Amino acid sequence: MATVRPFKSLSPKAALASQVASLPYDVMNSEEAKEMAAGNPFSFLHVSKAEIDLPQNTSQYSESVYEKATANFKKLIADGVLVKDENASFYIYSLTMNGRTQTGLVACCSIEEYENNIIKKHEFTRPEKEEDRIKHIATLEAQTGPIFLTYRDNDAIDKIVENYVSQPPLYSFVANDGVKHEVWRVGDVPAVRTLVQLFAQNVRFLYIADGHHRAASAVKIGQKIRSESSIHTGQEEYNFFLSVLFPASQLAIMDYNRVVKDLNGNSPEQFLNKVKENFEVTEVSSTYSPKGLHDFGMFLNGKWYQLTAKSTTVKEDAIGVLDVTILQNFLLQPILGIEDPRTDKRIDFVGGIRGLKELEKRVNSGEMAVAFALFPVSLEQLMAIADTNNVMPPKSTWFEPKLRDGLFIHQI
Repeated sequence: MATVRPFKSLSPKAALASQVASLPYDVMNSEEAKEMAAGNPFSFLHVSKAEIDLPQNTSQYSESVYEKATANFKKLIADGVLVKDENASFYIYSLTMNGRTQTGLVACCSIEEYENNIIKKHEFTRPEKEEDRIKHIATLEAQTGPIFLTYRDNDAIDKIVENYVSQPPLYSFVANDGVKHEVWRVGDVPAVRTLVQLFAQNVRFLYIADGHHRAASAVKIGQKIRSESSIHTGQEEYNFFLSVLFPASQLAIMDYNRVVKDLNGNSPEQFLNKVKENFEVTEVSSTYSPKGLHDFGMFLNGKWYQLTAKSTTVKEDAIGVLDVTILQNFLLQPILGIEDPRTDKRIDFVGGIRGLKELEKRVNSGEMAVAFALFPVSLEQLMAIADTNNVMPPKSTWFEPKLRDGLFIHQI
């Protein structure tokens, strides 16, 4: 069963919360981050992407970036922008986007339960991204961005959360992207104890929805400190990592699309003929958004096509049934030569939040040769894959809205 633990959060003063809160470090490049933080000295991007405060073209993995992040972090604390709670608490964090609200519990979760697969994963991680967050956490001695977890709904937990949400929030603001963020503190001892007990008694597994690299990095830091410590009780802060836990029924997964730089030596006509071997191909008159599983959109030479996977491409196992698997195994790899989408520089991934016009833009500009729009993976598919100890192909899921960095910080 799952462990949740209250913690003494380092959080912004209420009046500055909207200025501190920033999108996660990994959903933007350095230039976009610099533009977002312009004129705002309180933006947490000065910590999570500190290269924006260094000379242009400074590598985001440079030691100077981690040093600058630490200096900026300490300044936010020294200036009273970030203040640490006196008592360990839970928080409730609500995000509303396009009329849909998801409300989760901010807590710390156990690295031991990550190791023992009570906290389940569905993606492999990339070593260079892990190393970046390991250095970031180690230098700051803090976890500054929460891992996005989900669990199967529990009515008793929901009732406690609903009771707090009916009260005035600690923070309430609408970010520049139109997402409303609200936060409540759960500090009274009986409520904290009840939540701990409810998770321990009723929630068998937690699932990483988003933040695999953050989670893996936090776990490795904890393991390292543990191995070097002469006294280890298991209750030290480094044994836990910052999370927000949402009931599964409140979440929605968006599409995660693909663009490829070239046609692997094929002419457009040759490419289309090869695609037709495993897909029904129909030219359509306008932008095409997939209508269901095994249905794809493809943008090539200024035209949209509907691709429907033939029955011979669909396997009934948890991985084989996924559209990302079908596209990889029957088009990207055999026709376009994309052997490993994790490492191949010819392929890129576009989150559904950017829309299908972004696919058209990248192909029409000449940067890419072809784009593919996919139907979103379902949360049931994600859980089924995690439950069978399988992993999804890379870049299979895109969750919105994104949790903000800087609202909750867990010092280790």
